Amino acid sequence: MAHDYLIIGAGPAGLQLASLLERDGHDYVVLERGSGPGTFFTRFPRHRRLISINKVHTGYEDPELRLRMDWNSLLSDDPELLFTRYTERYFPQADDFLRYLSDFARATGVRVQYGTDVVRIGRDADGFTAVDQDGRSWRARRLVMATGVSQLYVPPIPGIETAERYDTFETDPRTFTDQRVLIIGKGNSGFETADALMERAAVIHVAGPHSIRMAWQSHYVGHLRAVNNNFLDSYQLKSQNSVLDGTVESIERRDDGTYRVLFRYARTVEALRELFYDRVIACTGFRFDASVFDDSCRPPMVINDRFPEQTPSYESTGVPGLYFTGTLTQQRDFKSSTSGFIHGFRYGTRALHRILNARHHDTPWPAEEVAAAPDAISDAIIARVNRSSALWQQFGVLGDVVSVAGDIALYQEEVPVAYVADGGLGPAGHRFVITLEYGEDHDTADPFDISVPRVTENDAAHAYDASYLHPVVRHYRDGELAGVHHLAENLDNEWNLPMVHQQPLSVFVKECLADAG
Repeated sequence: MAHDYLIIGAGPAGLQLASLLERDGHDYVVLERGSGPGTFFTRFPRHRRLISINKVHTGYEDPELRLRMDWNSLLSDDPELLFTRYTERYFPQADDFLRYLSDFARATGVRVQYGTDVVRIGRDADGFTAVDQDGRSWRARRLVMATGVSQLYVPPIPGIETAERYDTFETDPRTFTDQRVLIIGKGNSGFETADALMERAAVIHVAGPHSIRMAWQSHYVGHLRAVNNNFLDSYQLKSQNSVLDGTVESIERRDDGTYRVLFRYARTVEALRELFYDRVIACTGFRFDASVFDDSCRPPMVINDRFPEQTPSYESTGVPGLYFTGTLTQQRDFKSSTSGFIHGFRYGTRALHRILNARHHDTPWPAEEVAAAPDAISDAIIARVNRSSALWQQFGVLGDVVSVAGDIALYQEEVPVAYVADGGLGPAGHRFVITLEYGEDHDTADPFDISVPRVTENDAAHAYDASYLHPVVRHYRDGELAGVHHLAENLDNEWNLPMVHQQPLSVFVKECLADAG
């Protein structure tokens, strides 16, 4: 028996998609190698503290606004099915999230086959076949990979196979007492590890070829988070810890179990430096495991072969019918928005569900009719940007869309901007796309430097030069960009766009429609 959909992986993305398919009565099955949902979180993060915000006390009653500060809840029609009910910790424990995923799976009634480890996937004219560890076959017309980035990315450094790995090393700090430790990788996993070992290790070096990017400056939550940067304090205050800027050229494990490392510094003319350590740990990030695909459906890979390449519809560029959801979709906005994280991909997964409905179930993207009058369109836009959690979290990636035909305007929420540009919603004479975006050079500004003047909050003419998040409305005429309007307002803190912006937005909409005839 072939299903309509086969979902591989019952992590948060797989459960999110399955719950939507279940709600709509579609034919699907989820295959999960673990004994319960969220197998990844049984091991990661290694020190068990999540860095996804869990702000329980927001002061808001509106559940949509509360989701802006709740980075862990999945989307559900049940207002009680929220992660914020499981713990009040701002940075929660992974075990609390596992309990939540189990309850979510039970409450939504998703159909998951646990203990099913898919070892091979093939494709023929009728669809996909997945074979599990016991030789059982599962068939479906369409396949959705929701496995996440489950494999450690190992850079091509000679001798790195002799180093310990973030995914398997012994995390007990006592085993590092009085040792010299090299951690390869300047991301959150590297600094999470360094922070955990500081009390016991004698010397810790964190090394990598790229500059450290702070999330509070770049607005990309995968860059180094403040919760993991205590190590930087110890480095700059000369406490036997260092950040090494450069490349590890080779690693040699010596007969006594210690390591000889050749390191090339990035900021000096010095030749190779020979360094010695008791332990070396590779904290070099993760990648998608594509080894289960045979030659009939192996997807093209990008970004150092770490991610499957995808269309704006989250479909493989080389394998029709093969879709991706969850952290895998960060290929679409790599290191620029939030598709790699639950508070981002939960909306991307809902968008994928709507794309699948439109393509395969004759169900167009949900839409509300709005009078095709400038004031009415402007009021609808302002009302949405004042409370939308999807546009807030998926800044620059998802947008609301207003399509105008005659005296009718259709308002469609949370559409991938690239999907609109790719013609996913069909042709339209006049279309407005509304996003929340940071200014063009937002990641170069130091938000704590008071000597740097910032754009006035109501200065719409210069909003795109600002570092803060603000609404942007783009007008497309027959698919071509015809105008841009910025609604300048500081969104960094508690924020509500005042109706004073309605008039200039209404004028912009009126001029666009008049210019379009």
